Amino acid sequence: MSRTHLSYAARRLGALTAVALAAVVATAGSASAHTEVEAEGARALAQNVALTFSAESESASAGISKLEVILPDGIIPSDIAYKEGPKGWKLAPTGRGYTVSGPKLAVGEDAEYVVTVRQLPDAKTLVFKTLQSYGDGKVDRWIELNDSGGDGHGHGHPAPRLELKPAEPGAKPVSPTPTEEPTTSASDEPTPQTTTRPASPSASAKAAADSGEEDDGMSTAVPIAIGIGATVLLLGGGAWWLKSRRDGSA
Repeated sequence: MSRTHLSYAARRLGALTAVALAAVVATAGSASAHTEVEAEGARALAQNVALTFSAESESASAGISKLEVILPDGIIPSDIAYKEGPKGWKLAPTGRGYTVSGPKLAVGEDAEYVVTVRQLPDAKTLVFKTLQSYGDGKVDRWIELNDSGGDGHGHGHPAPRLELKPAEPGAKPVSPTPTEEPTTSASDEPTPQTTTRPASPSASAKAAADSGEEDDGMSTAVPIAIGIGATVLLLGGGAWWLKSRRDGSA
C-alpha cells in the first residue's frame, strides 16, 4: 500500500474516531443528567431539615424555568419553607406539593434551590417526583421509581430519592401546625344588655284562661240577678192581688 493510501486511511480513521467519541460523550452526558435531593444527616422525624435540590439541564436550546415537586406521604405543602434558589425564583404551594419558578435560566445552566421541611416523616426513603420545565415548553419528567425505565435513548428518568437514617431515640411526630384563631379586643366585645324574658307560652295561656273565666262569671251573674229580682216582683204582685181579692169578698 502506498504512503498516500496509508495517510488517507489514517485521516479517515481519525475522523471516525472523533465522531464516535463525540457521540459517546453526548450520550453519556444525557444519560448522567439527573435531578437529585440531598440533606446532611437526614433522619426520620428530624425537624427543620434543609433539603437541597439540583436539576441538571438537558436542553441545548432553552433554559430551565420551573420545577414542580410532588411531595411524598408524610409531608404536606404547608410544611415546606423556601430558603434560597435562583435569582427571582419563588415557591408556590400546590395541591400535591409545590413549584419553584422564575425567570428562565441560561441555556445549559443547572437549577439548584434549598427548602426547609418542618419535620421529616418516619420512613426509610423519600421520593420527590419532579417535573422540570424549560422556557420553550419542554418538560423532563423525573418520576420513575427506579433506574430500570428508559425513554428510548438508553437512559431513564428516576425521581429524586432521599435515604433517611433511623430516628433519634425519643423522637416523636410534632403536632400539626396550629391555625391562628381571630382574637377579639376589649373594644370589639359586645356590651352586655339586660333583657326581659318573655312569659312562657303556658303562663300566658293560663293568664288568658283565668281572665276569660272571670269575664264569663261577671257576664253570667248580671242576668241571673235581674231574673231573680223580676221573679220576686212578680210573686209579690201576685200575692198582693190575691190578698186584695179575698178582702173584697169578705
